[in-house]
Amino acid sequence: MYNFSKKLKLTAIVLMVLGAIGIGVGFMSAPSSVEEVEQILAHEAEHGGHEDAHAVATHDAHAVTNDHHETAGHDAHADKHHAEHVLTQLQNKPWAALYVACFFFMMIALGVLAFYAVNRAAQAGWSPLLFRVMEGITSYLPIGLVILLIILGISTLGHGNHLFAWMHADLDPTSPTYDKLLDGKKGWLNAGAFMLRAVIYASLWIAYQIISKRLSRKQDTASDDKNFKKNFQLSAMFLVVFLYSESMMSWDWIMSLDPHWFSTLFGWYIFASMFVSGITVIALVTIYLKSQGYLEKVNNSHIHDLAKFMFGMSIFWTYLWFSQFMLIWFADIPEEVTYFITRIQDYNLPFFGMIALNFVFPILVLMNSDFKRTNWFVIIAGILILVGHYVDVYNMVMPATVGDRWFIGIPEIGSVLFFLGLFIYVVFNALTKAPLEPKRNPFIHESEHFHY
Repeated sequence: MYNFSKKLKLTAIVLMVLGAIGIGVGFMSAPSSVEEVEQILAHEAEHGGHEDAHAVATHDAHAVTNDHHETAGHDAHADKHHAEHVLTQLQNKPWAALYVACFFFMMIALGVLAFYAVNRAAQAGWSPLLFRVMEGITSYLPIGLVILLIILGISTLGHGNHLFAWMHADLDPTSPTYDKLLDGKKGWLNAGAFMLRAVIYASLWIAYQIISKRLSRKQDTASDDKNFKKNFQLSAMFLVVFLYSESMMSWDWIMSLDPHWFSTLFGWYIFASMFVSGITVIALVTIYLKSQGYLEKVNNSHIHDLAKFMFGMSIFWTYLWFSQFMLIWFADIPEEVTYFITRIQDYNLPFFGMIALNFVFPILVLMNSDFKRTNWFVIIAGILILVGHYVDVYNMVMPATVGDRWFIGIPEIGSVLFFLGLFIYVVFNALTKAPLEPKRNPFIHESEHFHY
């Protein structure tokens, strides 16, 4: 049985406390009025800080007008509108930081659940020794999903944030700000259907996680393989459900943040990101447990296989990223290409940096077969991959919610620390609930003697 060390438990608690403080500071430091924003904009203009395209447009308007009073009135109205827009962005910032971190750690657990189901359905012989590690990681999923549903619920109420622009769109055809495109999507993008789908997704995933883990534990003391067979059948059915629900989840929870943009490849893109992130965490947790004297029968070949999946899925993610980017950029359709223009112009460093973190470095570190058997090489690659995919989620969420008002500050750091601490606490506490080595799995001996 695994013993959750006091040192690791204390570390997790400290991370959660520091993270909660950071999240609180982020919310308290957000401006609460247009007047505060106007002071911020005036300070930026005075000190040449944040580049303001609106100010440039205003300057051009001054250059071509002949009616000072008319221009002044129009300019004052435009300034007020701009300040209100910036207020929304700055108030969104702590919410967006919280959402990115919450989604990222939920995504890891969901990726592990998918990998676990694949191995169950494939009746893989190499992986049974790692099943308890996977079950421990997926134990975070119910908690992570509940927190995410709370954030989504607050968003649908329209209080505190405007993360999802379509929830506040003008759908009145007689209005000058009428949004015809979002009016056409209101059958799918409406608050009631949005939350109903979210609850369905979460319920399906949590149900499989709980039932599959229960069958796995029952198999340890069973006299036959009935529970193993049930788990096999359940996992095969779940994978079909998962492929549909994961795609729709990616449309709802991420792609609808940019409601005027769409990509038919987006579901696979999110899947690749969560899959490689989940496998990476399996490898890191396994290496940590082995360093503490647990999982003695897990050998270098198991680590090698996990590293191969990390390497292969990083290539797959890059293929999907490039396919999506290249086709949209080459076609140059305005409603599609603006998604990437925004990110290249305003998020240049994180946009191109995450490509290096998610593709270049994993290739360099994990290309060599011997490196895949060396724990510290796998750890380095794993950390780079996780940072890269956090930045990827950041790139998907922030441009749509805070625009060019982004920077890595206290809300972002606090949110990551909080969910990292919660993730560590839940996962390693779950590992104490059952022996780390499954009993009576028909493939356990094959897994024990696995060598590649």
